[in-house]
Formats: sequence, C-alpha cells, structure tokens
Amino acid sequence: MVKKTSIKELKHKARRLSIKEGIFATIKGSFGDYYLSPFAIAINTSSPMVAMLSSISGFFGPLTQIFSSRLIKKYPRKKIISKAVFLESLIWLPLILIAFLFYKGIVTSLLPFILLLTFAFYIILANIGGPAWFSWMGDIVDKEYRGRWFAKRSLIAGFVSITLALSASFFLTYFKNKGWIMWGFIILFSLAFLARLNCWRIFKKQYEPKIKIKKGDYFSFWDFIIQSPKTNFGKFSLFRAFFAFACSIASPLLAVYLLRNLEFAYTTYMVIILASSAFSLLVLEIWGKFADKYGNYRVMGITSILIPIIPILWIISPSPIYLVLVPAIVSGISWAGFNLSAGNFIYDNVHAQKRGVAVSYYNMLNGIGIFLGAGLGALLIKFLTITIIEPILLIFLISGIARMIAVFWWMPKLKEVRKTEKFNGKRAFKHIIFREIKPTLLEEAHQIKSIREYLSTK
Repeated sequence: MVKKTSIKELKHKARRLSIKEGIFATIKGSFGDYYLSPFAIAINTSSPMVAMLSSISGFFGPLTQIFSSRLIKKYPRKKIISKAVFLESLIWLPLILIAFLFYKGIVTSLLPFILLLTFAFYIILANIGGPAWFSWMGDIVDKEYRGRWFAKRSLIAGFVSITLALSASFFLTYFKNKGWIMWGFIILFSLAFLARLNCWRIFKKQYEPKIKIKKGDYFSFWDFIIQSPKTNFGKFSLFRAFFAFACSIASPLLAVYLLRNLEFAYTTYMVIILASSAFSLLVLEIWGKFADKYGNYRVMGITSILIPIIPILWIISPSPIYLVLVPAIVSGISWAGFNLSAGNFIYDNVHAQKRGVAVSYYNMLNGIGIFLGAGLGALLIKFLTITIIEPILLIFLISGIARMIAVFWWMPKLKEVRKTEKFNGKRAFKHIIFREIKPTLLEEAHQIKSIREYLSTK
C-alpha cells in the first residue's frame, strides 16, 4: 500500500509534468490549430466551408465528450487520454499530405473536402480525452490552491502561445512572400505533430490516482437537463449555455469588423488580438489567489458584469491605440478571471466520481449555445438591413444586451458552495492592490524568465 507522503509526492510530480504537457499542447496549438483556417483558405476552400470548420468544432467536440465520458467507467483515465492523444497526433500527417498534394497540383479540387473530413476526425479525437483529463486534474490538484495552480498553468501556456503565434505569423508571411506557402504549412504542421507526440510521452509518465465509478455515478444527458433547474451546477450549466449564446452573436464577427470594416492590416489586427491575451496573463494569478480566498462565484460575479460592455467598447472608436488600451484591457482582465473561476466552479460543485460525465454535459450545453449564437450572428450580418447604423455595430449592441440579460437573470440563482473568507469590497481591493498585484507581477516576471530558459534548452 502506498503511503500518504508518497501519494503527495506523486501528485506533485504529476502537476509538474502537467505544466510541461501544457507547454507542448500550446506549441501544437500555436503551430497547428491557429493556422487551420488560413490553411483552408490557402488551398482555395470556399467561405461557407471555412465557416463549417467552426461549426464542426463547436458542435462535434462537446457531442464527442458526451459519449467519451462513459469510457471512464470501463478504462483508466490515463489509458483513455494516452490513446486519444497518440491518435490525435497522427491526424497531422494527412494534413501535411494535403499541403504537399496541393503544392504538386494533385486532385486540388477534392482537397477542401478531404480537409473538412480530416478536421472532423481531428475534433473527435481531440475531445475524446476531455472528460477524463478534467477528472484526472481534479484529483491531482488540491482544492485549497486549485485557483493558483490553474492560473500558473494558464500563465505559462499563454506566454508560450503569444510568443509562438507571433513567430509563426512572421514565419508564414516570409514563406508566402517567397512563394513557398505550402512548405510553410508543412513545417508548422510537422512541428505540431512532434509537439503532440511529446504530450503523449508525458501523459504516459504521469501518476493517476485510482477512482471507482459506481453505477449510480452515471446519469443520462436527459436526466441532467431535467434536474438542471434544481441544482447549483445545473443552473450554472444553463447560465453558461445562455451566456455562450449571447457572446457568440458578436465574437466571431470581431475579426470581420477589424479587418473588413476598419480595414486594419494583419499586423495591427494581431497586435490588438494578442494585447487582450497579454493583459489576461498579467492578472491570471491575481484572479487565482482572489478565487482561492473569496470563492469562484465572487470572481464570476465581478467579471460577468464587465463582459457585457466589451462588444460596446469595441465600436466606440476605430483608433488602434484606443482598441489596445481600452476594450483589449477590459476583455483580457475580465475573461481571464471568468474562464478561470468557471472551470474551478465545476470542481467545487461536482463530486470526483461524476466529474467526467458532468463536464461533458456542461460542454455540450456550452457548445449548443456557441453554435446557435454564431448561427444567429451569421444570419443577422447577412440579412439585417438598416441605414441608421452599420449592421455589424447593431449586432455588437445586441450581443452586449443579451449578455447583460443572461448575467442578471442567472447569476443571482447561483451560490458559492466552498467555505471562503467573508468578502469586504474595500478591504479586498486594498488586499489585491498592495499585497497581490506587485508580488504577483514580480513572480510572473521570474516565471517568464524560467519559461524562456526552459524553452531555450529544447
């Protein structure tokens, strides 16, 4: 029998390995996932088919998780994830082949359809291990410092993502100017393949605490829907579905607004988008500590009030400086806290044995919200005719109002279930400013230095 001290050490090692795995997963995303849509456009895929990539991702991902959550009853979580990640890494090989065939001019008219089919398999394989991973992480990260740890993991992944995404964009631009665009994609997808293989290697080394799933721990999606209005987690899942719907009305159109309506260059567009990510990294650990102290519900309450005004802030001024300094800052700060606390809120409200199936149903509702919201946004931008204001600006306003309605309707129905310190606004504000922000920023500076040193050895 393993001693408690040994289990503690194994969990500590597993958390360290998880951060390393997160770095390689981010490398895969920065070189691969971010460039699948540009790749589709580069091989002459039609606009409706490019849009279908987002639809497939938003719908098939959560749907896959509903079925894969049942695997936890029969197989170890480590085995589920390891096999799924290995097969997922292999999907990059046919994507590399598609780029090579287009370069050679072979069956070019069929390649967009092959890409769509390959992408569908990729989404399925990428989501099979989702419920098992969420359940596994909940068992190796203690609830007392869950907010701080996930914030640290996200901080490291975010820094790597911003650095590599910018590097890849310059790299791809260089290859495009030289007329070697397909070779640029081949190199990036090859790096994504190798990075995902490294994730598989790391998962095989990680410690997995044993978990026993009883028959009563599984419940159907229909049962979950029926019981949702009666439970705290169910109400939270419904809130996220409605909130995702409201946000998705406008969020997919931000790129259209910046590139088409404002006619920004790609470099300006990238700076604005990445500015939001950069600001989120600066406050992630602060939000993590705040959530550990005052609760995840409190963080969601604060940030969900800010999120509805974001689409309105985007349309106040077309100045790039304004867009970087106002909506990008508000977006980065608010979404960093909201996403972090929303993920940890699930851990607080769901028993370990039920986390896998619960998070799959949660993601399914969220995915439906995204799918319907994006669909409504697409219909509005296509058929909305109005002369007083540009249609896209009106859509942003509609999204902001819909977000406010979702927040004011659902947030009062939720409650904090974890024991936390009593919240005092003035005292908490002073605590954040004088005891958290300065030390945290110094810690993040040291962490970023450590990340650079780590990556330089690879």
